[in-house]
Amino acid sequence: MAASQTYLVGGAVRDQLLGLAVHERDYVVVGSTPEALLALGYTQVGRDFPVFLHPKSKEEYALARTERKAGQGYKGFAVHATPQVTLEDDLLRRDLTINAIAQSSEGQLIDPYGGQEDIQAKLLRHVSEAFSEDPLRVLRTARFAAHLHHLGFSIAAKTKALLATITCSGELATLAKERVWQETHKALSSQSPWVYFEVLEACGALHELMPALADLLNRRPQALNTLKLLSEFNTNTDVRLCALLYQLNKLQIEHLAAQIKIPNVPKALALATSNHQRALRAYTELDAAQRHLLLSNLGLMRHTELLDELLSLCQAITQNQEPLFGWLSPKQHILEDLAKIQRVKPSELMLQGFSGKALGEALKKAQIESI
Repeated sequence: MAASQTYLVGGAVRDQLLGLAVHERDYVVVGSTPEALLALGYTQVGRDFPVFLHPKSKEEYALARTERKAGQGYKGFAVHATPQVTLEDDLLRRDLTINAIAQSSEGQLIDPYGGQEDIQAKLLRHVSEAFSEDPLRVLRTARFAAHLHHLGFSIAAKTKALLATITCSGELATLAKERVWQETHKALSSQSPWVYFEVLEACGALHELMPALADLLNRRPQALNTLKLLSEFNTNTDVRLCALLYQLNKLQIEHLAAQIKIPNVPKALALATSNHQRALRAYTELDAAQRHLLLSNLGLMRHTELLDELLSLCQAITQNQEPLFGWLSPKQHILEDLAKIQRVKPSELMLQGFSGKALGEALKKAQIESI
Protein backbone atom coordinates (compact mmCIF):
# COMPACT_ATOMS: atom_id res chain seq x y z
CA MET A 1 0.00 0.00 0.00
CA ALA A 2 3.02 2.28 -0.34
CA ALA A 3 1.53 4.09 -3.33
CA SER A 4 -1.98 4.22 -1.95
CA GLN A 5 -3.58 7.16 -0.14
CA THR A 6 -6.35 7.14 2.46
CA TYR A 7 -8.91 9.93 2.92
CA LEU A 8 -11.64 10.61 5.46
CA VAL A 9 -14.89 11.07 3.51
CA GLY A 10 -18.61 11.69 3.76
CA GLY A 11 -20.51 12.44 6.93
CA ALA A 12 -17.51 12.85 9.23
CA VAL A 13 -16.04 15.64 7.06
CA ARG A 14 -19.46 17.25 6.59
CA ASP A 15 -20.30 17.25 10.30
CA GLN A 16 -16.84 18.58 11.24
CA LEU A 17 -17.41 21.54 8.92
CA LEU A 18 -20.89 22.08 10.37
CA GLY A 19 -19.63 21.94 13.95
CA LEU A 20 -21.72 18.85 14.71
CA ALA A 21 -20.65 15.79 16.68
CA VAL A 22 -18.98 13.11 14.55
CA HIS A 23 -20.34 9.66 15.41
CA GLU A 24 -18.59 7.48 12.83
CA ARG A 25 -15.77 7.82 10.34
CA ASP A 26 -15.58 6.31 6.87
CA TYR A 27 -12.49 6.24 4.69
CA VAL A 28 -11.76 5.77 0.99
CA VAL A 29 -8.50 4.18 -0.15
CA VAL A 30 -7.12 5.31 -3.52
CA GLY A 31 -4.55 3.30 -5.48
CA SER A 32 -4.94 -0.04 -3.68
CA THR A 33 -6.44 -3.49 -4.17
CA PRO A 34 -8.46 -5.96 -2.08
CA GLU A 35 -5.41 -8.22 -1.86
CA ALA A 36 -3.26 -5.43 -0.44
CA LEU A 37 -5.81 -4.58 2.26
CA LEU A 38 -6.35 -8.23 3.18
CA ALA A 39 -2.58 -8.68 3.51
CA LEU A 40 -2.57 -5.85 6.08
CA GLY A 41 -5.19 -7.62 8.20
CA TYR A 42 -8.32 -5.80 7.00
CA THR A 43 -11.56 -7.83 6.86
CA GLN A 44 -13.76 -7.59 3.77
CA VAL A 45 -17.45 -7.03 4.57
CA GLY A 46 -18.98 -5.68 1.35
CA ARG A 47 -20.34 -8.11 -1.18
CA ASP A 48 -21.61 -5.57 -3.73
CA PHE A 49 -18.48 -3.41 -3.52
CA PRO A 50 -15.14 -3.71 -1.71
CA VAL A 51 -15.52 -2.39 1.87
CA PHE A 52 -13.08 -3.46 4.59
CA LEU A 53 -12.88 -3.14 8.37
CA HIS A 54 -9.68 -1.82 9.91
CA PRO A 55 -8.00 -4.59 11.97
CA LYS A 56 -7.92 -2.45 15.14
CA SER A 57 -10.42 0.44 14.94
CA LYS A 58 -13.01 -1.59 12.95
CA GLU A 59 -13.81 1.58 11.00
CA GLU A 60 -14.87 1.16 7.35
CA TYR A 61 -12.36 1.57 4.54
CA ALA A 62 -13.70 1.36 0.97
CA LEU A 63 -11.64 1.14 -2.19
CA ALA A 64 -12.19 4.10 -4.49
CA ARG A 65 -14.80 3.08 -7.02
CA THR A 66 -17.06 4.17 -9.83
CA GLU A 67 -20.55 2.86 -10.53
CA ARG A 68 -22.48 2.37 -13.76
CA LYS A 69 -26.23 1.85 -13.93
CA ALA A 70 -26.78 -1.75 -15.03
CA GLY A 71 -30.24 -2.64 -13.77
CA GLN A 72 -33.20 -1.51 -11.72
CA GLY A 73 -33.16 -0.23 -8.16
CA TYR A 74 -30.53 0.96 -5.74
CA LYS A 75 -28.58 -2.30 -6.16
CA GLY A 76 -28.66 -2.18 -9.96
CA PHE A 77 -25.10 -0.90 -10.43
CA ALA A 78 -21.92 -2.34 -11.89
CA VAL A 79 -19.06 -1.41 -9.55
CA HIS A 80 -15.58 -0.68 -10.85
CA ALA A 81 -12.85 -0.56 -8.17
CA THR A 82 -9.24 -0.55 -9.38
CA PRO A 83 -6.07 1.32 -8.37
CA GLN A 84 -6.68 3.61 -11.37
CA VAL A 85 -9.92 5.09 -9.93
CA THR A 86 -9.15 8.59 -8.65
CA LEU A 87 -10.51 10.31 -5.55
CA GLU A 88 -12.42 12.73 -7.78
CA ASP A 89 -14.00 9.77 -9.63
CA ASP A 90 -15.10 8.29 -6.30
CA LEU A 91 -16.55 11.56 -4.98
CA LEU A 92 -18.44 12.13 -8.24
CA ARG A 93 -20.67 9.08 -7.63
CA ARG A 94 -21.85 10.38 -4.21
CA ASP A 95 -25.31 11.81 -3.63
CA LEU A 96 -25.00 15.38 -2.31
CA THR A 97 -22.14 17.84 -2.62
CA ILE A 98 -21.91 18.23 1.17
CA ASN A 99 -21.21 14.48 1.34
CA ALA A 100 -18.61 14.63 -1.46
CA ILE A 101 -15.78 16.31 0.47
CA ALA A 102 -12.67 14.36 1.44
CA GLN A 103 -9.91 15.13 3.95
CA SER A 104 -6.33 13.93 3.67
CA SER A 105 -4.35 12.58 6.61
CA GLU A 106 -2.64 16.00 6.77
CA GLY A 107 -6.01 17.74 7.14
CA GLN A 108 -6.27 19.12 3.60
CA LEU A 109 -9.81 19.28 2.20
CA ILE A 110 -10.45 17.97 -1.32
CA ASP A 111 -13.73 19.41 -2.55
CA PRO A 112 -14.04 19.18 -6.35
CA TYR A 113 -17.84 19.65 -6.49
CA GLY A 114 -18.48 22.71 -4.32
CA GLY A 115 -19.56 21.07 -1.09
CA GLN A 116 -18.09 23.81 1.11
CA GLU A 117 -19.88 26.49 -0.91
CA ASP A 118 -23.16 24.62 -0.45
CA ILE A 119 -22.50 24.32 3.30
CA GLN A 120 -22.08 28.11 3.39
CA ALA A 121 -25.26 28.52 1.32
CA LYS A 122 -27.06 25.90 3.47
CA LEU A 123 -28.03 23.97 0.37
CA LEU A 124 -28.60 20.27 -0.29
CA ARG A 125 -27.57 19.85 -3.93
CA HIS A 126 -26.90 16.74 -6.03
CA VAL A 127 -23.34 16.11 -7.24
CA SER A 128 -24.24 14.99 -10.77
CA GLU A 129 -27.14 13.89 -12.96
CA ALA A 130 -26.29 10.29 -11.97
CA PHE A 131 -28.12 11.16 -8.72
CA SER A 132 -31.39 10.17 -10.40
CA GLU A 133 -30.17 6.61 -11.08
CA ASP A 134 -30.50 5.55 -7.42
CA PRO A 135 -34.01 5.58 -5.87
CA LEU A 136 -32.59 5.34 -2.34
CA ARG A 137 -31.37 8.92 -2.73
CA VAL A 138 -34.93 10.20 -2.43
CA LEU A 139 -35.05 8.88 1.14
CA ARG A 140 -31.49 9.95 1.94
CA THR A 141 -32.10 13.51 0.73
CA ALA A 142 -35.30 13.73 2.77
CA ARG A 143 -33.39 12.44 5.80
CA PHE A 144 -30.59 14.97 5.40
CA ALA A 145 -33.20 17.72 5.04
CA ALA A 146 -34.62 16.64 8.42
CA HIS A 147 -31.13 16.28 9.96
CA LEU A 148 -30.02 19.78 8.92
CA HIS A 149 -33.29 21.72 8.94
CA HIS A 150 -32.49 23.31 12.32
CA LEU A 151 -29.35 24.81 10.75
CA GLY A 152 -31.41 26.41 7.97
CA PHE A 153 -30.66 23.95 5.15
CA SER A 154 -33.03 23.52 2.21
CA ILE A 155 -33.03 21.42 -0.98
CA ALA A 156 -31.87 23.03 -4.24
CA ALA A 157 -34.62 23.49 -6.82
CA LYS A 158 -32.96 21.24 -9.43
CA THR A 159 -32.44 18.52 -6.81
CA LYS A 160 -36.13 18.73 -5.87
CA ALA A 161 -36.97 18.22 -9.53
CA LEU A 162 -34.78 15.11 -9.65
CA LEU A 163 -36.55 13.70 -6.56
CA ALA A 164 -39.84 13.99 -8.47
CA THR A 165 -38.23 12.44 -11.57
CA ILE A 166 -37.04 9.41 -9.58
CA THR A 167 -40.50 9.02 -8.05
CA CYS A 168 -42.15 9.11 -11.49
CA SER A 169 -39.72 6.47 -12.78
CA GLY A 170 -41.36 3.80 -10.62
CA GLU A 171 -37.99 2.71 -9.20
CA LEU A 172 -39.04 3.42 -5.60
CA ALA A 173 -40.89 0.10 -5.83
CA THR A 174 -37.53 -1.68 -6.06
CA LEU A 175 -36.40 -0.49 -2.61
CA ALA A 176 -36.26 -3.15 0.08
CA LYS A 177 -38.93 -2.57 2.73
CA GLU A 178 -36.31 -2.91 5.45
CA ARG A 179 -34.23 -0.13 3.85
CA VAL A 180 -37.24 2.20 3.76
CA TRP A 181 -37.74 1.63 7.50
CA GLN A 182 -34.01 2.07 8.17
CA GLU A 183 -34.00 5.53 6.55
CA THR A 184 -37.30 6.46 8.22
CA HIS A 185 -35.97 5.41 11.62
CA LYS A 186 -32.84 7.52 11.13
CA ALA A 187 -35.02 10.49 10.14
CA LEU A 188 -37.14 10.03 13.28
CA SER A 189 -33.98 10.46 15.37
CA SER A 190 -33.12 13.77 13.68
CA GLN A 191 -33.83 17.20 15.18
CA SER A 192 -36.70 17.88 12.75
CA PRO A 193 -38.26 14.52 11.79
CA TRP A 194 -41.42 16.04 10.32
CA VAL A 195 -39.33 17.55 7.49
CA TYR A 196 -38.57 14.04 6.22
CA PHE A 197 -42.27 13.37 5.62
CA GLU A 198 -42.80 16.85 4.13
CA VAL A 199 -40.04 16.26 1.55
CA LEU A 200 -41.37 12.81 0.63
CA GLU A 201 -44.89 14.20 0.32
CA ALA A 202 -43.79 17.11 -1.89
CA CYS A 203 -42.06 14.88 -4.47
CA GLY A 204 -44.79 12.21 -4.48
CA ALA A 205 -42.66 9.53 -2.80
CA LEU A 206 -44.84 9.36 0.32
CA HIS A 207 -47.80 8.25 -1.81
CA GLU A 208 -45.66 5.49 -3.36
CA LEU A 209 -44.04 4.22 -0.15
CA MET A 210 -46.50 5.06 2.65
CA PRO A 211 -49.91 5.71 1.04
CA ALA A 212 -51.79 5.84 4.36
CA LEU A 213 -49.62 8.75 5.53
CA ALA A 214 -49.93 10.50 2.16
CA ASP A 215 -53.72 10.22 2.42
CA LEU A 216 -53.60 11.51 6.01
CA LEU A 217 -51.59 14.60 5.03
CA ASN A 218 -53.91 15.18 2.09
CA ARG A 219 -56.96 15.14 4.37
CA ARG A 220 -55.32 16.86 7.34
CA PRO A 221 -52.38 19.10 6.34
CA GLN A 222 -51.83 19.79 10.07
CA ALA A 223 -51.24 16.07 10.77
CA LEU A 224 -47.50 16.63 11.31
CA ASN A 225 -48.02 19.23 14.04
CA THR A 226 -48.12 16.70 16.90
CA LEU A 227 -44.80 15.23 15.75
CA LYS A 228 -43.38 18.76 15.55
CA LEU A 229 -44.53 19.61 19.09
CA LEU A 230 -43.38 16.29 20.57
CA SER A 231 -39.94 16.52 18.98
CA GLU A 232 -39.17 19.62 21.05
CA PHE A 233 -38.99 17.58 24.27
CA ASN A 234 -38.95 13.86 23.38
CA THR A 235 -36.24 12.03 21.41
CA ASN A 236 -37.71 8.51 21.63
CA THR A 237 -38.12 7.40 17.99
CA ASP A 238 -40.96 4.96 18.77
CA VAL A 239 -42.99 7.68 20.49
CA ARG A 240 -42.21 10.14 17.69
CA LEU A 241 -43.58 7.62 15.20
CA CYS A 242 -46.73 7.31 17.33
CA ALA A 243 -47.15 11.09 17.14
CA LEU A 244 -47.92 10.55 13.47
CA LEU A 245 -49.52 7.10 13.42
CA TYR A 246 -52.05 7.66 16.22
CA GLN A 247 -54.14 9.49 13.60
CA LEU A 248 -54.51 6.26 11.58
CA ASN A 249 -56.85 3.36 12.36
CA LYS A 250 -55.80 -0.20 13.20
CA LEU A 251 -56.01 -1.51 9.62
CA GLN A 252 -54.02 1.43 8.24
CA ILE A 253 -51.27 0.97 10.85
CA GLU A 254 -51.12 -2.77 10.12
CA HIS A 255 -50.80 -2.11 6.37
CA LEU A 256 -48.16 0.56 6.85
CA ALA A 257 -46.15 -1.68 9.20
CA ALA A 258 -46.12 -4.37 6.50
CA GLN A 259 -45.24 -1.91 3.73
CA ILE A 260 -42.11 -0.51 5.41
CA LYS A 261 -41.30 -3.31 7.91
CA ILE A 262 -41.97 -1.37 11.11
CA PRO A 263 -40.66 -3.56 13.99
CA ASN A 264 -43.10 -5.10 16.45
CA VAL A 265 -42.38 -2.80 19.42
CA PRO A 266 -43.11 0.55 17.73
CA LYS A 267 -46.00 -1.06 15.83
CA ALA A 268 -47.62 -2.28 19.08
CA LEU A 269 -47.12 1.12 20.70
CA ALA A 270 -48.66 2.86 17.69
CA LEU A 271 -51.70 0.56 17.78
CA ALA A 272 -52.14 1.10 21.53
CA THR A 273 -51.84 4.87 21.13
CA SER A 274 -54.28 4.96 18.23
CA ASN A 275 -56.84 2.94 20.20
CA HIS A 276 -56.45 4.45 23.65
CA GLN A 277 -54.93 7.96 23.60
CA ARG A 278 -58.34 9.64 24.08
CA ALA A 279 -59.08 7.55 27.17
CA LEU A 280 -55.59 8.19 28.56
CA ARG A 281 -56.00 11.93 28.14
CA ALA A 282 -59.35 11.71 30.00
CA TYR A 283 -58.06 9.29 32.63
CA THR A 284 -59.43 11.12 35.68
CA GLU A 285 -62.94 10.97 34.22
CA LEU A 286 -62.95 7.16 33.91
CA ASP A 287 -64.47 4.81 36.47
CA ALA A 288 -62.40 2.08 38.15
CA ALA A 289 -63.25 -0.65 35.61
CA GLN A 290 -62.42 1.63 32.68
CA ARG A 291 -59.12 2.66 34.29
CA HIS A 292 -58.16 -0.96 34.90
CA LEU A 293 -58.96 -1.92 31.30
CA LEU A 294 -56.97 1.04 29.96
CA LEU A 295 -53.88 0.31 32.08
CA SER A 296 -54.07 -3.33 30.97
CA ASN A 297 -54.47 -2.48 27.26
CA LEU A 298 -51.54 -0.05 27.36
CA GLY A 299 -49.34 -2.64 29.08
CA LEU A 300 -48.61 -0.25 31.95
CA MET A 301 -49.16 -2.89 34.63
CA ARG A 302 -46.03 -4.67 33.36
CA HIS A 303 -44.13 -1.79 31.77
CA THR A 304 -44.50 1.31 33.94
CA GLU A 305 -41.45 2.80 32.19
CA LEU A 306 -43.73 3.57 29.22
CA LEU A 307 -45.84 5.96 31.29
CA ASP A 308 -43.74 9.10 30.89
CA GLU A 309 -43.35 8.48 27.15
CA LEU A 310 -47.09 8.01 26.63
CA LEU A 311 -47.95 11.07 28.72
CA SER A 312 -45.50 13.24 26.78
CA LEU A 313 -47.27 12.12 23.61
CA CYS A 314 -50.66 12.92 25.15
CA GLN A 315 -49.34 16.36 26.05
CA ALA A 316 -48.36 17.02 22.44
CA ILE A 317 -51.71 15.70 21.13
CA THR A 318 -53.59 17.99 23.52
CA GLN A 319 -51.43 20.97 22.58
CA ASN A 320 -52.16 20.31 18.93
CA GLN A 321 -55.86 19.46 19.12
CA GLU A 322 -57.15 21.39 22.14
CA PRO A 323 -54.59 24.06 23.07
CA LEU A 324 -57.16 26.18 24.92
CA PHE A 325 -57.79 23.40 27.46
CA GLY A 326 -54.14 23.01 28.43
CA TRP A 327 -52.69 19.77 29.76
CA LEU A 328 -53.24 18.39 33.23
CA SER A 329 -51.18 15.22 33.48
CA PRO A 330 -52.91 12.25 35.15
CA LYS A 331 -49.50 10.77 36.05
CA GLN A 332 -49.97 10.89 39.83
CA HIS A 333 -53.43 9.30 39.60
CA ILE A 334 -52.08 6.53 37.37
CA LEU A 335 -49.10 5.83 39.63
CA GLU A 336 -51.40 5.64 42.66
CA ASP A 337 -53.72 3.22 40.83
CA LEU A 338 -50.80 1.05 39.68
CA ALA A 339 -49.49 0.90 43.27
CA LYS A 340 -52.91 -0.21 44.53
CA ILE A 341 -53.14 -2.85 41.80
CA GLN A 342 -49.69 -4.20 42.65
CA ARG A 343 -50.68 -4.61 46.30
CA VAL A 344 -53.30 -7.19 45.30
CA LYS A 345 -51.49 -10.53 45.66
CA PRO A 346 -52.58 -13.62 43.69
CA SER A 347 -51.16 -15.80 46.48
CA GLU A 348 -53.73 -14.43 48.95
CA LEU A 349 -56.57 -15.25 46.56
CA MET A 350 -55.17 -18.75 46.06
CA LEU A 351 -55.32 -19.27 49.83
CA GLN A 352 -59.03 -18.47 49.55
CA GLY A 353 -59.40 -21.39 47.15
CA PHE A 354 -59.29 -19.61 43.79
CA SER A 355 -57.44 -21.29 40.91
CA GLY A 356 -57.34 -21.38 37.11
CA LYS A 357 -59.80 -19.13 35.28
CA ALA A 358 -61.60 -18.28 38.52
CA LEU A 359 -58.32 -16.99 39.98
CA GLY A 360 -57.87 -14.65 37.01
CA GLU A 361 -61.40 -13.29 37.37
CA ALA A 362 -61.04 -12.85 41.13
CA LEU A 363 -57.70 -11.08 40.65
CA LYS A 364 -59.18 -8.66 38.12
CA LYS A 365 -62.18 -7.96 40.40
CA ALA A 366 -59.92 -7.32 43.41
CA GLN A 367 -57.67 -5.00 41.38
CA ILE A 368 -60.66 -2.98 40.18
CA GLU A 369 -62.02 -2.74 43.71
CA SER A 370 -58.62 -1.54 44.95
CA ILE A 371 -58.79 1.55 42.73
